[in-house]
Amino acid sequence: MSYVIVGETGEWELVIGLEVHAQIISKAKLFSGAATDFGGEPNTQVSLVDAAMPGMLPVINEKCIEQAVRTGLGLKARINLTSVFARKNYFYADLPQGYQISQYEYPIVGEGEVILDMPDGTTRTVGIERLHMEQDAGKSLHDQHPSKSLIDLNRSGVALMEIVSKPDMRSPEEAAAYVTKLRSILRYLGTCDGNMAEGSMRCDANVSVRKAGEPYRTRAEIKNVNSIRFLQQAIEYEARRQIDVYEEGGQVVQETRLFDSNKGETRSMRSKEHAHDYRYFPDPDLLPLNLTQDYVDRIAAGLPELPDEKKDRFIRDYHLSPYDAGLLVAEQAMADFFESVAKGRDAKMACNWVMGDFSAAMNRLGRSIDNPPVTAANLGGLIDLIADNTISGRLAKEVFELMVETGKAPAVIVDEKGLRQVTDTGAIESSIDAVLAANAGKVAEYRSGKDKLFGFFVGQVMKATGGKANPAMVNDILKKKLS
Repeated sequence: MSYVIVGETGEWELVIGLEVHAQIISKAKLFSGAATDFGGEPNTQVSLVDAAMPGMLPVINEKCIEQAVRTGLGLKARINLTSVFARKNYFYADLPQGYQISQYEYPIVGEGEVILDMPDGTTRTVGIERLHMEQDAGKSLHDQHPSKSLIDLNRSGVALMEIVSKPDMRSPEEAAAYVTKLRSILRYLGTCDGNMAEGSMRCDANVSVRKAGEPYRTRAEIKNVNSIRFLQQAIEYEARRQIDVYEEGGQVVQETRLFDSNKGETRSMRSKEHAHDYRYFPDPDLLPLNLTQDYVDRIAAGLPELPDEKKDRFIRDYHLSPYDAGLLVAEQAMADFFESVAKGRDAKMACNWVMGDFSAAMNRLGRSIDNPPVTAANLGGLIDLIADNTISGRLAKEVFELMVETGKAPAVIVDEKGLRQVTDTGAIESSIDAVLAANAGKVAEYRSGKDKLFGFFVGQVMKATGGKANPAMVNDILKKKLS
């Protein structure tokens, strides 16, 4: 369903295409052996190739090729057995060569797709136009000196995949869902860590607006957005800005814009270059990259189960809703944790605990699934105690909080605190008799038609037993006694 913005001249439709730059996970750069670790001291991870010293020749890193092919396969895309590296010429202070080695006419990966999981449980397919490999530039530092900009070349030459979508997205929410899903796929594949805060995944958004049924109008590109929240804000602002330009009788110009997250607005950076401005030509130092189908097939055989396949399996095998399954598979570690908890148990109850109390505890404590507040074995043990009526669902919440606090197994806590559920019919009956005797007036009211008092009696019995009576048994025996 299209996202419509209402302007003074009626409804406008939003058209979005995204270019995501994903840093390839590899120990060395794309064309040199220099390290790629994040956070090194400036200019400590720079080879003579990265610094563009005269006479230095690039040598391609095979691991990076493998990672790009893995990613293409994960995006259900066509792998091009022949691709060509080209020089993209432009001057910038942190680009030592005066050109960037990229791929232009012949990228390594062709058309593919990403299936979006929308918050309402529906899905949408967004086309992938291409994936090409390129080297990153260095970084200009403008806040280290009062009058000079400094250059850090640690990032120079780091391998990137530029993943270009088709202009298939129609709302900021779809753009957010696309980046979320793409990040999830890359992390499952182990080809990019998706850390937007560290810059290992950055996003350029191409935004335009049009009236329903019109061809595409001029787009503006918003560069280097480094969070999903900022991406949504930038798209919303830019769409409004373009509508205002058109409705005031102006024309949107094709340009590159930056998003100012403090002001929540985009501003012009430079007029948008066309491909011919970069004077692309095949890099004379690098032969065309020729892959065999056998090489691609071997990589395909080693792919993990990806989010979409895992989601389908969770729906089929665990009978979860598409919404729950989608949430669980978004992070591979969370999906694995859930499966450990659910194994041999009620999967819906396992899902409720993992997505409910467990996730809430994780958020509250600022913990990650790699360092969980409760182990999968202990959470599974808690579910076992509910299933065999050792404790009630209400008591389980109390036990869970003690598990988070102490790290102890649930059975140990139940024994130490004397929380074992009372399932002895005689003991429950005597508690009920005492409650009814103490509240004879309310018993008479109940029998004269005040059905709502039933909850009062249940509460009194649970209070009398310290919350340990089996709720189902209390309900059954109470109904019989009161009738």
